[in-house]
Amino acid sequence: VQLQASGGGSVQAGDSLRLSCRASGGAIRPYAVGWFRQAPGKEREFVTDINRSGITTNYADSVKGRFTISRDNAKNTVYLQMNSLKPEDTAVYFCAASTRVTVRYWPRDYNYWGQGTQVTVSS
Repeated sequence: VQLQASGGGSVQAGDSLRLSCRASGGAIRPYAVGWFRQAPGKEREFVTDINRSGITTNYADSVKGRFTISRDNAKNTVYLQMNSLKPEDTAVYFCAASTRVTVRYWPRDYNYWGQGTQVTVSS
C-alpha cells in the first residue's frame, strides 16, 4: 500500500490544520495508522495513532486535547485534525501504516510510510 500525506501549510499560532493520509494500491482497513513528526535536527517522534477499527487512539502528551486522529476506511483515508497549533508543532508530518495490533510508538513498528507534509506555525 502507498500512503500520500497532504494538508500541511504555514499558519499562525492558535490556528488549525487538517492533515490527510490517503492510501492507494490497497485498502487501508487492515492497518493501524500513525502520525509522526520530525523537526529539523530532531528525531522522528510519535504524535498519534489509531487502530484498524478506529475505536482506539493514542496521543503524545504534547498534543493531547489539541489533536484528533480519525479514519474513514470507505475513503481509504486517515485524518489528523490539529487545533490550537503552537510554534513547537512545526515539523514535517508523516503518516505510516502498521500491521501491529498493539504498541506502535516507534518508527520501527510501521511497515509503510508516506512522504511528509510540512507544517509551519509562526508566533
